[in-house]
Amino acid sequence: MIDEPLYPIAVLIDELKNEDIQLRLNSIRRLSTIARALGEERTRKELIPFLSENNDDDDEVLLAMAEELGVFIPYVGGVEHANVLLPPLETLCTVEETCVRDKAVESLCRIGAQMREQDLVEYFIPLVKRLAAGEWFTARVSSCGLFHIAYPSAPEALKTELRAIYSQLCQDDMPMVRRSAATNLGKFAATVEAPHLKVDIMSMFDDLTQDDQDSVRLLAVEGCAALGKLLEPQDCVAHILPVIVNFSQDKSWRVRYMVANQLYELCEAVGPEPTRSDLVPAYVRLLRDNEAEVRIAAAGKVTKFCRILNPELAIQHILPCVKELSTDSSQHVRSALASVIMGMAPVLGKDATIEQLLPIFLSLLKDEFPDVRLNIISKLDQVNQVIGIDLLSQSLLPAIVELAEDRHWRVRLAIIEYIPLLASQLGVGFFDDKLGALCMQWLKDKVYSIRDAAANNVKRLAEEFGPDWAMQHIVPQVLDMINNPHYLYRMTILHAISLLAPVMGSDITCSKLLPVVINASKDRVPNIKFNVAKVLQSLVPIVEQSVVEKTIRPCLVELSEDPDVDVRFFATQALESSNQVMMS
Repeated sequence: MIDEPLYPIAVLIDELKNEDIQLRLNSIRRLSTIARALGEERTRKELIPFLSENNDDDDEVLLAMAEELGVFIPYVGGVEHANVLLPPLETLCTVEETCVRDKAVESLCRIGAQMREQDLVEYFIPLVKRLAAGEWFTARVSSCGLFHIAYPSAPEALKTELRAIYSQLCQDDMPMVRRSAATNLGKFAATVEAPHLKVDIMSMFDDLTQDDQDSVRLLAVEGCAALGKLLEPQDCVAHILPVIVNFSQDKSWRVRYMVANQLYELCEAVGPEPTRSDLVPAYVRLLRDNEAEVRIAAAGKVTKFCRILNPELAIQHILPCVKELSTDSSQHVRSALASVIMGMAPVLGKDATIEQLLPIFLSLLKDEFPDVRLNIISKLDQVNQVIGIDLLSQSLLPAIVELAEDRHWRVRLAIIEYIPLLASQLGVGFFDDKLGALCMQWLKDKVYSIRDAAANNVKRLAEEFGPDWAMQHIVPQVLDMINNPHYLYRMTILHAISLLAPVMGSDITCSKLLPVVINASKDRVPNIKFNVAKVLQSLVPIVEQSVVEKTIRPCLVELSEDPDVDVRFFATQALESSNQVMMS
């Protein structure tokens, strides 16, 4: 018999050497259980050294190991022994697979954040220095992500050394290392003292912004916003602003795209005045960029950007570009613009919206690309608040009708989902005149998803405008369709009735909806009959007990004797359910 405490480690060692990757993975994921069985001392002396020597070549196993070790401090005896976890993670920081290295860095950061200050100086900082001086680039890439944990605890002399090492990494021969240095610069800068921030960090930042690799420069753009928040406003204008302006004219479209994407954060970093004087021209250039991707990113930020400016500046500089973008050759640019342009209305005010923006909305509403039209319609409430319903509805209706009859069913589906929103924005009068007929038309669509959405739409409208309105405008038309010769359309009406009943209440359900359902139980199509059973089951909790006894149960009993097996099944199920409801 194997000695009990030895047994788990023996199994683990066997399984970790097993050829089957699944067994190796399972045993790695059970490390915490095994560590508990071994106890803290044996975990430190046997398990961790064993893991340090484990040279598994499967990335999935290594990834699991990197993740497990990050939460291992309690199993090795607490924070005072945390340093024993560093060697296996240091090895994992040098492997070739990126996701394993990233997870190892994440676990090291988690452990480092809990370590005592003297242990950080004694064990963690030397580890960072070893990785940063690693022969293979993977170690140097990983080291960049650890400086922000190591730096705050270091004594002054070591701090100077760490800044010098990071500066070297920013000028490394390998672009991957420089990329990692650019990505982590913001985190590192946040821990550096103000005097060194201006001198050392800014010189590293300058190196990265002038890198010959666009992949490094575009990561430096992200650093602009992070550094801008750390610097004093005047330093930010002196050091960060010129970089942003240069980046907005960079020869690589990826860098310009990054600037367009981050522009709002960059504006917040430099403050309102420099934004108006320097960043507006840069933004206008990006809106007119020759790469569609850059224009998409810039167009998506147009409303946010306008909020920082006063209306005059927005009208003078941004609106002309918005006009150009509304007729852009790329449908994706127009779509990005359509999704945010509505937000400009409150910024510009009523007159400018009617005069300048409304024509742009209308041209986008007539766009040949359905996504552009939908993006406009989904954000209508913002314009409605500014210019009022009359102006809006005249221009809007033709576009809605066109989308409602679009040949792509997904477009029809999307517009149905906006109908309740439109109804609440445009009011009951407008809805009755213009949109009521469309809602009925969708119940007879050729595509099931549309019919299903149309039934839900009818319910949501009844909730929005109340049962009295629904009784007048929706229920009669819906019930008329139960005589449609096609059984699929009759089924849609049954579905609509089951959705309407809870909204309409017991009286209307008993007087208007229930007779139609009972009648449908005589249908010749079995699918209709078993759907009748389902609908009746859903009506039991809504109507009074006497109605269930006199009307619903006799109908279900009749259906439970139907020749069709499915009809019998659903009718029996409904009867059982109604019994339970009655008893409760």
